[in-house]
Amino acid sequence: MFYEIKTDRLVLRPLDISDLETVHTYASDEENTTYMFRLPNYTIEETAQFLTDTTKEWKKDNPDFYEFAIVLNGLQIGAISIYLDDTRKVGELGWIINKKYWKKGIATEAAFAIKDFAINTLKVTKIIANCDYRNVGSYSLMKKIGLKLENDNGVRTYTKNNETAKELTYSLVVGDF
Repeated sequence: MFYEIKTDRLVLRPLDISDLETVHTYASDEENTTYMFRLPNYTIEETAQFLTDTTKEWKKDNPDFYEFAIVLNGLQIGAISIYLDDTRKVGELGWIINKKYWKKGIATEAAFAIKDFAINTLKVTKIIANCDYRNVGSYSLMKKIGLKLENDNGVRTYTKNNETAKELTYSLVVGDF
């Protein structure tokens, strides 16, 4: 399976093991991963395992998730994904951008493109996204791409440190659900 999506500034292509160095740069950075469930990665081996699994997923006829590299001017600077539920009708959107590229509209541009891909190519009928209530950048992006607050009383537990925090869920229903 191979998809490449082009936007005004970006190329979104399958994330894979060849992205190890650039992914590990942001995936191992404490500030960059503050609100990420399973990050930071403390070793390059952790990042390599994630990328190996992602590369295998892209080789399936019907992947359960689509993890795209965000490429700006030829450099992989982040990732954006859509994870499908068992019905393949609900897709969960997620992203991470190297902090050097924050506040430049890159995540928003990528999110609009993946939202379109999920609706028009994968035929999802609902898109959801979750974030820590303190992550203003993430929930602002969710609003920008048309998602609405669905639940503001969820709880998330971070696997690396067992910290719990309030979780927000945003969603968009796009078809018969």
